[in-house]
Amino acid sequence: MSVRRYRGFTLVELLVVIAIIGVLVGLLLPAVQAAREAARRMSCSNNFKQIGLAFHNYQSAYNQLPAHGGGTSRLPGSHWDSTFTPTASGGGNNLVLLSTLVGITPFIEQQALWEQISNPFQVDSGAFYAPMGPTPWMQLADHAANGEYTPWLTTLSAFRCPSDPGTGLPGHGRTNYGVCIGDTVYFQYNGITDQYGRPGTDVAGAKKTARGMFAHGYLTPRFRDVLDGLSNTIMGGEFNTDLGDRHITTQARTGITGHHLDPQRCYEKIDAARPSFWASDASIAGSDEERRGFKWAFGLAMFTGVTTILPPNAPMCYDTGQVGIFRHGIFPPSSRHQGGCHVLMGDGAIKFVTDSIEAGGGPMVSPNGTGGTTLMPGSESPYGVWGALGTKASREIIDEEL
Repeated sequence: MSVRRYRGFTLVELLVVIAIIGVLVGLLLPAVQAAREAARRMSCSNNFKQIGLAFHNYQSAYNQLPAHGGGTSRLPGSHWDSTFTPTASGGGNNLVLLSTLVGITPFIEQQALWEQISNPFQVDSGAFYAPMGPTPWMQLADHAANGEYTPWLTTLSAFRCPSDPGTGLPGHGRTNYGVCIGDTVYFQYNGITDQYGRPGTDVAGAKKTARGMFAHGYLTPRFRDVLDGLSNTIMGGEFNTDLGDRHITTQARTGITGHHLDPQRCYEKIDAARPSFWASDASIAGSDEERRGFKWAFGLAMFTGVTTILPPNAPMCYDTGQVGIFRHGIFPPSSRHQGGCHVLMGDGAIKFVTDSIEAGGGPMVSPNGTGGTTLMPGSESPYGVWGALGTKASREIIDEEL
């Protein structure tokens, strides 16, 4: 009589199998994560490319680009004098603070949203916001008190990079994409017009230092003004949105002395143990609702602009004594991708620029070559290849492939 013997795994064999599976998972998991990030990065690039196409279609339709810092102005003595109060006749105005992204909404398959923005917007029976909406400066408390203006609180997937994990409040309508405002901070916020739609008091200086493809309040940016060539000029940049963690790319430090003379001073007060974050004693500008990319409709650089002064993923900062966000500062592009970020060129091409791009240094170009700098309007950018890519008409020769 034969005895059938059943043989199973021994404990040692089972442990060996588990160890092999663990090694395989350890080898495959980074590859899976890398593949997912590659897919997200591709989607991020495609979204930006669609924005570039929208700009070109806008230029074809209107022979100019949408204004950055445009919109309705303030008229004293009328209902327009109130910046965000709906009335029976259509109250509120936006203080010419709208970003250029507002103008391209019809060109990114958001015609319905554009119709809401460009027509009177009813918030309750008998109360309306005027066409083009109230100022995007509104805080959440203002929306609650005066009536919610939903277009400014709407997050559009076309303006989001899938690699960025930031969602929801205290952000209003987040964006990961903004326009290039050049390589200087002089008159960056003053712009060409004031809140009444009049030429600003610093209009002459603002025109001299409006070196990027876009400038706050400059109402007629056109491709024809890009004398350096569309393929050699950055039209927009990608950036992170804030996660509330004092990250140097999403919260701007204030209190910098003379960043227009030496932008490297922005690196002061970074946590030595965690170099992507500000130290505990660094002063941060603005409120929790005024962080990087939190308001897609707002034309201030904090929300929808990038500079080509410090390289990608460098810290953001404001000059000394400037606590709020209505000030001049340095706003590098940034991303959650490894080693760099996307930029949109004037010809619609998307380039990935590394953090190590040559970015020069020294004082900025000023309106009249004073204030500690001798660089006059029209000078080549002091910020190397990076700065040259951000200027539209400084006649620099780009001899380096991105």
